[in-house]
Amino acid sequence: MVDATGGDGLPAVPTPSVPRRTSKLGIVGAGAVGSTMAYAALMRGAARTVALLDVNRAKVDAEVLDLSHGIQFMSMAEVVGSDDVSVMADCDVVMFTAGAKQKPGQSRVDLAEATISLVRKVLPGIVEVAPNAVYVMVTNPVDVVTYAALKISGLAPSQLFGSGTVLDSSRLRYLIARHTGVAVQNVHAYIAGEHGDTELPLWSSATIGAVPVLEWEGTGGSGALTREVRDSIAREVVESAYRIIEGKGATNYAIALAGSRIIEAVLKDERRILPVSSLLDGYLGMSDVCLSVPSIVGSSGVLERLEVPMSSDEIAGMRRSADAVRSVARRFGF
Repeated sequence: MVDATGGDGLPAVPTPSVPRRTSKLGIVGAGAVGSTMAYAALMRGAARTVALLDVNRAKVDAEVLDLSHGIQFMSMAEVVGSDDVSVMADCDVVMFTAGAKQKPGQSRVDLAEATISLVRKVLPGIVEVAPNAVYVMVTNPVDVVTYAALKISGLAPSQLFGSGTVLDSSRLRYLIARHTGVAVQNVHAYIAGEHGDTELPLWSSATIGAVPVLEWEGTGGSGALTREVRDSIAREVVESAYRIIEGKGATNYAIALAGSRIIEAVLKDERRILPVSSLLDGYLGMSDVCLSVPSIVGSSGVLERLEVPMSSDEIAGMRRSADAVRSVARRFGF
């Protein structure tokens, strides 16, 4: 017989249950990128709660309702949204996707002024209600916006970083895989530097399986990665976003999936190597600029930036990229 007393003949007092801490993802901006990122994160079961913040209350309410109606077919989660910053309270990760929409033919730099103004207006309030969150800037031009956000927020360079060239590196791997006829999962290559026109592929450290890309001779007499092929692939990586924007007005699916990968790396403390954009300090002689380099990402944000092997041309390209980003940041007073 089970003794239901506390040992002194009196009924035992039940121990109050402590709610289990669950993960909360905040997304600033319910536009094409933000809403698709919420969808991707829900489909992947990345967070238990997804919170959307947008100045357009009707839009954010509609997105929350639409996403919530599909919860039956996903991992269990809750979707909330508001035009009030309090919806971001106690977030573990905040993805900042709000900003001016890039138009066909418009460079990312042209977007900087309006986006930095928005960051200045919105970010401090979010940091106030979610001071311990890891912040990931997604809005373009992401390197300049990330640098400005660090100055505006006062957050540590590990706690706030940009999505950088995670998507660009995915594009690079896809194109290499398509040319060589191997699975994209077996291609390991990074785009580094600016997320923009001066970005560059790090061919020196790229591999297909265990074979260095620079030594890849193809299979069955086809698929060799000659200098001409590599240059063509690099150009297509840079130009692909402009092609997508010209055709459909926005890039949203791939950046949402790239963003959800970053989210999972943080929430699950994966220590995954991702080419995110963060503040460099003495990286190959570069400092005081946000650029993408392969970095270890975990629950605290950017844990370490890896100095991967680079040729002299690649190092020179990185420095040109740093100069380009730095010049834009200076133009806006940073």
